Amino acid sequence: MRRISISYFFFIAVFFLLVQVSLGQNKGRINTIIVDAGHGGTDQGAKGSYSTEAQITLQLAMKVTSILEKSLPETKILQDRTTDVFHDVRAKAEFANQNKGDLFVCIHVNAAPPIRHSIITGHHTITYYSGKGKNRKKHTKREPVYKIWYTPNPRQGTGTYVWAADRDSKKADALSERFESENEITDAPDPSTPEGQIASRLWVQKYFKNSVRLATMIEDEFVKIGRKSDGVLQRNEKGIWVLQATNMPAVLIETGFITNKDEEDYLNSEKGQEEMSQAIATAVIKFKNMLDASRGGNLPDSVNSTSSK
Repeated sequence: MRRISISYFFFIAVFFLLVQVSLGQNKGRINTIIVDAGHGGTDQGAKGSYSTEAQITLQLAMKVTSILEKSLPETKILQDRTTDVFHDVRAKAEFANQNKGDLFVCIHVNAAPPIRHSIITGHHTITYYSGKGKNRKKHTKREPVYKIWYTPNPRQGTGTYVWAADRDSKKADALSERFESENEITDAPDPSTPEGQIASRLWVQKYFKNSVRLATMIEDEFVKIGRKSDGVLQRNEKGIWVLQATNMPAVLIETGFITNKDEEDYLNSEKGQEEMSQAIATAVIKFKNMLDASRGGNLPDSVNSTSSK
């Protein structure tokens, strides 16, 4: 049994190495970065007092892309939208996957519902009846009268999301599709086989770790410029689907709360946009340098250890 187990895992390791070589000499490193500006066009996303999420995310994405292009001239930096147009999340994922991205950076702006307040201003009498026919009776009771009003939610700060752990299987499906699309060229094992499925799961584990690493770096950069940080988060609600559908490490950055007037002003200011875009780009550059310096890059740890022996 021990011999079979060793042989099996050796086969998986060899499989990964074949895929690495077949996908390019530098596979496992960050050669193509996809920058996604959330929302756009008919879907403006969250709304502030004078601006929208789609406007802010596009401005930030353009600035992040510009910094990355200047700092990483040998790396391909692609935006899935450069104007105020709508692309649904499936189109965004397809764009990233078809361009064989090695990293997906999605930029969003958060929102929080207004806070509801109420006080009792008095009472009024209401009449109601019970029973039927001869048994019908009239009743009265006193009920409070409320004055209700709303105030803006003061919530503020950043947060960077990775896909929820219960979406690992969906991420594995996306990776399997990538293997399958390149199978004829690379002669990689069929992803529909048990070996291919295991391979996809191992890649997902590594991609998840790398996504958390990048998310942590991004939030660390935000803290350095004085932003309140909610840290690295997981969510599987609407808007996060694109993270599990892209076959690469992926993060979604909530840059602040547009429903907080101070935050909205900051995210629309030249200073705020320069600080936020530079923080994001700095984290991405550090992350790329970290992976480029490692022998395995995006490859699973099990393959790294096997290939280094």
